[in-house]
Amino acid sequence: MSSDSQPNAQDADELETAIDQAVAACGGDLRATVRALIVANNYLESEVSELMKAVSHAYVRGRFHTYSG
Repeated sequence: MSSDSQPNAQDADELETAIDQAVAACGGDLRATVRALIVANNYLESEVSELMKAVSHAYVRGRFHTYSG
């Protein structure tokens, strides 16, 4: 989405298309769609958590430097 607080028409159209694709991928079953999205979200949250730990560990070890430009 754009950085504006209000989504534009193109963002709304893309979101509607993504919704239609998700529902179609689950055979039109809305409960299965929600279930799949929750599973995917949980997976992504765990990935973010692991990446944050890795970056923090690397930063403490001096392997990661902040951008100073």
